[in-house]
Amino acid sequence: MYYEIHGRTDGAPTVVLSSGLGGAAHYWAPHIPALARDFRVIAYDQHGTGRSGGTVADGYSIDDMAAELGALLDQIGVAKCHFIGHALGGLIGLQLALAKPSVIDRMVLVNAWIRTHPHTLRCFAIRKKLLLDTGAEAYVLAQPLFLYPASWLADRQDWLLEQDAAAIAHFPPTDTVLRRIGAVEAFDIDVSTIAAPTLVVATRDDVLVPYTCSVALADALPNAELALADHGGHACNITDPAGFDAMAMRFLTTP
Repeated sequence: MYYEIHGRTDGAPTVVLSSGLGGAAHYWAPHIPALARDFRVIAYDQHGTGRSGGTVADGYSIDDMAAELGALLDQIGVAKCHFIGHALGGLIGLQLALAKPSVIDRMVLVNAWIRTHPHTLRCFAIRKKLLLDTGAEAYVLAQPLFLYPASWLADRQDWLLEQDAAAIAHFPPTDTVLRRIGAVEAFDIDVSTIAAPTLVVATRDDVLVPYTCSVALADALPNAELALADHGGHACNITDPAGFDAMAMRFLTTP
């Protein structure tokens, strides 16, 4: 898989960044400069996405994605790391923490969950119908409606057009997108044995994943702290990068 390493080279702790359904490392571009001051930072394109490419088989699962990340960390020589994941990326972190608990030190999980909520399933059903009935362009154009608050998007039309064009130009094969969505839809996990300290980040105005999913996740984890904001949307780290960086850095560096 494609990966990038940024930041410290002096033995500082490693932070691994795992993206949501889009799967690409560039999602974390706003955060890498802040994290790189104190950490070695690894960002990667998940299998079947971005510069990693490749195809995924029927029955592809979050467990498969976690195994792929575990193999990548073995290849790089990462025996222990902090982990930051957004949505699907957070699910990968939870699965990896179960499969290889010694690898995960601390986690920051943004709008993640233990089992996929019926509302989220409905949103994905709509997105799949757009993709299958209308095509990739309609799917891409609808995507920001699920990710960002309307008031935030309204002030960023030029940026949004650039994001749309890039996503359409590099859209993965339809089967890959559908199988990755299927992995999210099937996710249901018991996190009661995950000991890693975890910061669970959520926003009340997330229209894709109800914030109550993060509340349930924080309640179910043995060692979790919940950071719940009123605004920010599903991609709240993008709508408030400075606030997210400060929160994540505090959590990851506090003894």
